[in-house]
Amino acid sequence: MAVSLKGRSLVSLKDFSTEEILEIIRTADTLKLERLRGQTHHLLAGKTLAMIFQKPSLRTRVSFEAGMTQLGGHAIYLAPSDISLGKRETTEDIAQVLSRYCDVIMARVFGHDIVVDLAKYATVPVINGLSDEEHPCQVLADLQTIYEKKGTLAGLKLAYVGDGNNMTHSLMYGCARVGMHMTAVTPPGYGPLDRVTAEAAAIGKENGCRIEATTDIAAGVAGADAVYTDVWASMGMEAEAADRAKKFKAYRVDEKLMAHADSKALVLHCLPAHYDEEIAYGVTRSPNSAIFDEAENRLHAQKALMVLLAAGR
Repeated sequence: MAVSLKGRSLVSLKDFSTEEILEIIRTADTLKLERLRGQTHHLLAGKTLAMIFQKPSLRTRVSFEAGMTQLGGHAIYLAPSDISLGKRETTEDIAQVLSRYCDVIMARVFGHDIVVDLAKYATVPVINGLSDEEHPCQVLADLQTIYEKKGTLAGLKLAYVGDGNNMTHSLMYGCARVGMHMTAVTPPGYGPLDRVTAEAAAIGKENGCRIEATTDIAAGVAGADAVYTDVWASMGMEAEAADRAKKFKAYRVDEKLMAHADSKALVLHCLPAHYDEEIAYGVTRSPNSAIFDEAENRLHAQKALMVLLAAGR
């Protein structure tokens, strides 16, 4: 029997069970297939999504807004100048007011505590569209993509190469929940938070997989079924970009690095990419690359998430 997520918020993937994450992926696959067949439905007719943005975005905004439209609902974009979170008005008050107007709230913010507070005080589902600690919506699309290409998740190995950032954290939690081995391969001093690594490792142990971090590229990528990377300097870290470029140079995902992985290993990147910095352009255009399938699946995974949280399909 399908699990029910109606009324839940998504702040972190660690808060969702294995079966709940798999239900989101299954629903995303169904919605994607229906769209490819030209089937239309209005599962969220009459419902409104409030989209709070502190950071600009292409994929997050368009995928959520287009997804809500395709489901028969309506999305409202709230720019940084529209809502000065914690400045002009408290996060608690914003959460309560938006809950009176809208059926779902999505927030793409800097501080993770903002999403936590929104979920705490809102009376409607809150979705973490990105925070400085996690990016769960991207990982749902990543897992959907890997499942499409490999036909399974449990027992595979994903190697994440680069900065131990919010993507790393959510990938650790997501892989741990679905039983996928994961190694975060980062330069010394740039690994994921120790707390996250420990939590994810404990969850992974329950699900028969290893979640670990290393600085050793060859060992970390060895035999990987998927190799993932992200920009070396995330939004807000522009001043560190030049210094990071020097320290991260050996961690570029290129043909040499991919030789350590399985010959059929998927190439993944959450985009936007800085070609020939964290990833070689040629690798992203190789037959193994799934970066644009991954980007497309943001639409389907988020549609599934909104349907399950707001309508309980």
